[in-house]
Amino acid sequence: MIEVIHDLPSHLRKRVASALESGLLTMPFSVPSVRSVLGRQEGGEGVATALVELDRMGISGTGAAAWIRTVDAATSRVPRPDLVWSGPEVPGVHARDTRRVYDELLGSAVRSIWVSTYAFFDGPRAFDVVARRMDSLPTLTVTLLLNIQRRRGDVTGSEQLVRRFAERFWNADWPGSRRPRVLYDPRALDIEGPGGVLHAKAVVADDETVFVTSANLTEAALDRNIEIGLLVRDPALAASVTSHFRALIDRGLLHVLPGE
Repeated sequence: MIEVIHDLPSHLRKRVASALESGLLTMPFSVPSVRSVLGRQEGGEGVATALVELDRMGISGTGAAAWIRTVDAATSRVPRPDLVWSGPEVPGVHARDTRRVYDELLGSAVRSIWVSTYAFFDGPRAFDVVARRMDSLPTLTVTLLLNIQRRRGDVTGSEQLVRRFAERFWNADWPGSRRPRVLYDPRALDIEGPGGVLHAKAVVADDETVFVTSANLTEAALDRNIEIGLLVRDPALAASVTSHFRALIDRGLLHVLPGE
């Protein structure tokens, strides 16, 4: 049963270890106290049982915390993705929250941020965290990859649609004083139907951490829809993602939004 501890995401293992070290978690390890440490309203039964089993083996308190930290250090050497979910919580499933992961990545980056999304609503809210982070760190570079959609039946010229989108984005959607680099896929504006759209939903922070998700930057996707994603701290994977984006830009397949 102690395998439950091993299967926890790294950030939750560290929470449990800290709670054991501080005395916040002690025998008899009630389910409500474990839930409180995990930051979840449901689940926690397996972790509580695992801690009781460790105690029966003579491993408790700071000893259990040291064992958990050793497990965490050993497993952290190999990049291990964390599951990230939006929507209702499921008892017994330990996963990160989509909005929290977005906010943590965008609000803690110090060198670079890449964000790709198919759709966003309420721009000032969707881009608030990254805009504030960008304004507070003059050296931080931010690249947004956004989809510009042509509505069915609209025969407006592509250049005019791009200008409209740019005007609305810079004047109404972007809340910061510094401007990011924004790119779009021009194929989405083909009058006879999209030859392709920018549908990727991903974040790369500081060329170290990658978050790939089904969730767009909308309130529904971040908070209510059932969405799934993977969060991986792997510089090699991060470099692979950003290199692909850069190749699309260098080949002229993604265009810069006017007003950068």
